Amino acid sequence: MIDNAIVFPVVVHLFTAILLLFFWRKTIAQRMISIAGSLLAMLVAIGLFAQVWDGGILTMQAAGWEAPFGISFVADVFSSSMVLLTSFSGLAVSIYSATGIARGRMIYGYFPIFHFLLMGLNGAFLTGDIFNLYVWFEVVIIASFVLMTLGGRKAQIEGSVKYMAMNILASTFFLTGIGILYGITGTLNMADLSLKVAALENRKLVDITAIFFIIGFGIKSAVFPLYFWLPSSYHTPPSAVAAIFGGLLTKVGIYALFRIFTLIFIPDDFIRTLLVFLAIFTILTGTFGAVIKNNIRRMFSYLIVCHIGFMVGGLGMYSEVAITGALFYLFHDIMVKTNIFLIAGLIRKLRGTMNMDKLGGLYAEYPLLSLLMAIVLFSLVGIPPLSGFWPKIHLFEAGFMGGHYALIAALIIGSFATLYVISLMWSKVFWKDRPIIEDEGVLTDDFQPLSKFRKSLLVTPIVFLAVITLYIGLGAENIASVVKHIAREMKDTSPYIEAVLGTNELQ
Repeated sequence: MIDNAIVFPVVVHLFTAILLLFFWRKTIAQRMISIAGSLLAMLVAIGLFAQVWDGGILTMQAAGWEAPFGISFVADVFSSSMVLLTSFSGLAVSIYSATGIARGRMIYGYFPIFHFLLMGLNGAFLTGDIFNLYVWFEVVIIASFVLMTLGGRKAQIEGSVKYMAMNILASTFFLTGIGILYGITGTLNMADLSLKVAALENRKLVDITAIFFIIGFGIKSAVFPLYFWLPSSYHTPPSAVAAIFGGLLTKVGIYALFRIFTLIFIPDDFIRTLLVFLAIFTILTGTFGAVIKNNIRRMFSYLIVCHIGFMVGGLGMYSEVAITGALFYLFHDIMVKTNIFLIAGLIRKLRGTMNMDKLGGLYAEYPLLSLLMAIVLFSLVGIPPLSGFWPKIHLFEAGFMGGHYALIAALIIGSFATLYVISLMWSKVFWKDRPIIEDEGVLTDDFQPLSKFRKSLLVTPIVFLAVITLYIGLGAENIASVVKHIAREMKDTSPYIEAVLGTNELQ
């Protein structure tokens, strides 16, 4: 089914970013335009998802060039779901940024770059061409690098150098893999690649090519052993930037892994074993990093690494149950990780620090706000019946069915470690009395007295994402129906191929 509405999520953010350029130093107008553009993007994403869910896969061939010769845009349930989740995170961060980002950053292009980043993410989710996927990845990298360096503090620059260096390395492996694929198949269309790679007789060459993509996407997703750039960089930018990074940037790498390794490279025993091995060590390294950190955002950064391993492990087990669990965890993780970084930013605004030894007394001073934060933190842990609980059931079931006992052990360790660090955080930040510390040396850019209006702008997006997270947990049967549908499409890719190429290519 052909529909030009596929590109609307990209176009909305493109035109929002361009419009913002005309209000370069008018920060009040920038805030209003950004929130309005993000709200429109969310409405468009809801419409696109509903259209795909009711009518099936949508395709669009750029400039009228038929596939596989032109650039295809494809909206299936997986890609439209990712666009929808991106719109939720984007709106929340846009509202938070209205007061959470200093004016000095706004007048140097924060909001236009933010919308260019969201444009790149949506483009990556909706493209059906593997080189076009590389192009969208580069758009995301450039925009995220600017956001990370905006403000020019020493810690930001240091973190940005590590971030950019590793992403350049990832792009090199990604582009090399694309070059090999094109050399052995003569096509870049992902649906066409699915057919032609499956027909190749030299399976060792296929596995070698697949490893290039595992390395490239693995770096972008912070998979062991090349994960260290993430905890070294995600704690440096403002919390609004860290929220969109923690919620979405690593997940676009996970999306690409799932798309490529269910459509083009169907994992054989070697690739599955490799993915499970990487998942185990990713969980363990993220776990060990999180338990020794005393800074909230550094701890959250290592939890990102830990939970990436949950999703990679689901792909490695490669059963329908495992993929269902991994996708459910992906949806949950996008919402929760975005929100916990917003929460970290709010704590910083209220107390001027994210060092847990210097915090305390939040529950006594802000009981309702603390309970709101508890919902998000308990969802992260996976307390039944919240959102983090349900995907683990599928992952454990798939692990026992496939005999992946080492992965099951890693999942248990990661789950209990998450419970431990969040319990420790709750004890230090919320329960214990606030310590008396003289001359904390806080930065005025991050710590200012909050009026009721400014506080409401910071709390509103946290409430918004918490409501979505509650729905994912309490309405788990609805989310399960979506992820099971996606898992079935991943195991049987013929509807995707037929939608892009037509029935003749399958005969």
